[in-house]
This record gives sequence, C-alpha cells and structure tokens, in this order.
Amino acid sequence: MIRREMYLNKLIAYKNKNLIKVITGIRRCGKSTLMEIFQGYLLENGIAENQILSINFENIDFEELTDPKILHEYVKNKLLADKVNYLFFDEIQNVKDFQKVIDSLYIKKNTDIYITGSNAYMLSGELATLLSGRYVEIQMLPLSFKEYVSTFNDKTDLSRKYSDYLQYSSFPYAIELTHNKELIKDYLKGIYSTIVLKDVVARNNIADVSMLESVIRFAFDAIGNICSIKKISDTMTSAGRKISTHTVENYLSALINSFILYKAGRYDIKGKQHLKTGEKYYVVDIGLRYLLLGNKKADFGFMLENIIYLELLRRGYEVYVGKVDTLEVDFIALKNGFTEYYQVALTVTDQTTLERELSPFNKLTDHNPKYLLTLDQQPVTIHNGIQQINAIDWLLE
Repeated sequence: MIRREMYLNKLIAYKNKNLIKVITGIRRCGKSTLMEIFQGYLLENGIAENQILSINFENIDFEELTDPKILHEYVKNKLLADKVNYLFFDEIQNVKDFQKVIDSLYIKKNTDIYITGSNAYMLSGELATLLSGRYVEIQMLPLSFKEYVSTFNDKTDLSRKYSDYLQYSSFPYAIELTHNKELIKDYLKGIYSTIVLKDVVARNNIADVSMLESVIRFAFDAIGNICSIKKISDTMTSAGRKISTHTVENYLSALINSFILYKAGRYDIKGKQHLKTGEKYYVVDIGLRYLLLGNKKADFGFMLENIIYLELLRRGYEVYVGKVDTLEVDFIALKNGFTEYYQVALTVTDQTTLERELSPFNKLTDHNPKYLLTLDQQPVTIHNGIQQINAIDWLLE
C-alpha cells in the first residue's frame, strides 16, 4: 500500500480542526485508500475502533444509507457522547441531499468529518452555501512520478521508469498489474467508461455520447497547445462533426468537473491581467491518453509539459500559462504570494532550440525564479540566472 505521504500529512495536520475535510479527485486515484491509511494512523495513535465510523456509498451493503434521513439517524445512533467521533463518508455524492446530513453532523461538538467525492459538483451549490468557510478541500491526483518510483526496490534506470509511468498509467492499482499491457488497458477502459458514463453523461444528461467522445479525443490530442472553445468547435465542424461552441463549453466543463481534464488559463505577465481566451488543457493521466489515441500521436514534449503541470498542482501552486508580448511562458506558478516561471522542453541540446526556450524569460524584468526543465542528461546549468534542471531530478525532489 502506497502511503501517499503528502496527502496523509495534510489530513494529520487538519485532524480535530473544526473543518470538514473534503477529499476530491478522479475515480480510482486513491481517495478511499488514503482514508484507510489515515484510519490506521488514528488507531496507531490512541484512537479506539468504536470512535471511527466509515461508510463507502459505492458498497451495496450501505445502499439504504443513501437515503439522507436514514443515514443521519444511523450515524447519530453510533455517536459516542464522551469522545471525538471520526466520521468517514466515501463517495458521498451518491447520497441525495448529503449536504444537509453533513451540516447537521458538523454542528455536533464531538464529530470530526472526512468526505470524498469524484466530481467537483459536490463543492458547488448548496454545499458551498451551507458550509462556506467550514470545510477545506484536499485535491488528490493519481501517483506522482516520485510516488511511482518509490514502489520499486530498484531505483535505477529512471528514464525507463519515466517512460513506463507515461504508458502504463499513474493510477495506483495499475502498478499491481505489473506492466501487463492488456490488463492495464482493460483496467483503464473501466475507469474511463465509468467516468464518462456516470460522472459526465448521466450527471449532465448528455444525449450524444459519440460527440462527447470526439471532444475528449480532441482535448487529449491537444494537450499543451493553446486551444480555445471556438477552435475546437470550428475544427470539429470542418471535419464533418458539427458542434456549437456552447455544446463544446458544456462538455469541457463536465470533463473538468469530473477531474479527467484540467484547464490552465492564460495570464498577461506585463499587463498583469487574466486573459479570457487561449487556455490550455491537460489530461489527469497520460495512460488514458494512450488508451484513446494510441502511440501514433505521442508528442513526448507535450506529455512532459502535462506531467510538470500536474506536479505543480500537487505541490500546491496555482498555475497559469504566461503571455509576455508575443511569446509564451509555459507556466506561471503562484503560491503564498510568490511567483515562479517554468519553461518545459524535451531537449535543448540544439542551440537554436535553447535560445527559443529562453527568449520569453529574457523579456521578463522581475527577479522571480525562472526554471527550464528538460530531459537532457546534464548537471544543473545556469543561463543568465535561469536554472536549467533535468525534469526527472525535479520530479523526484
């Protein structure tokens, strides 16, 4: 079992704090396992078994508890009066009006509540209204490259492991399938189908599933490229799949809310303003991209960019695509009032390529840290204050 230390430490830090801990993320990214690990931590640190109540709403044993009134009565009868009750609700979105149940349990003085969900809708609408300022969201992703490498006794041949990480998926259970391409393919098909049918199609009442999948394929193919909603609509329409910008926007929003796709907006660095168009999209797992597109459209530079983007999110950054005059900075990463800039390239051994990648940095007049991440095998190199770092080394920091 991979302990997911970064997320575990967040739960430990928030333990007994008067906040509802909301763990969100794509299906099968490890949310349920994280809660099991944290429950183990509680037991190891003096919490009695009868202080812990855990319910997984995808388990048919708890089907009757998807009725909010029955759930509330069930939990209320289990509460201990003289001790803290640690309440874990897995895939809570399967409970109708769960917000009211959570709100009612939250106001009791002896509860510490942890919930998970596989779509962003659970933090919209009534939950946000009822619990404004009373919950903290912990956004979870599949395995980082560092977590992936930690599962192997042999830590050598990192380039090979990086290639496997891309192809064989970052979903935790994929490691158990020991690089068996057919088993992993079937496993990813199951994840993909469940997300598309349950979290996207059913929730959004989408009738044209074929059109939705065309948009998914387009977005997966376009990772790392400036990609406006109008461009997607125009490109698909010219290819004989007529689709309105409104429909594209709704589909992309649904995919983002199911955590299968992430959007990085653009920011004008010199003008210090957010731009309304020209965003980029990134997929939650490159293995899913291989599943849909195969090896034919494998642009390893954009895949590396995708991996770096997700890692910046893991590390707690707010991430944008930067515009400086007519040039682009791959990522502006913001955290705690500090700004960092990142350029990502597969290789810059060619001098012309190196100069092209550095040119946006040279237009920036501030003194914020600037990094060029590549897969070139060389020590850290400094270009006029800009650090060139091997991306694999950076991912393992």
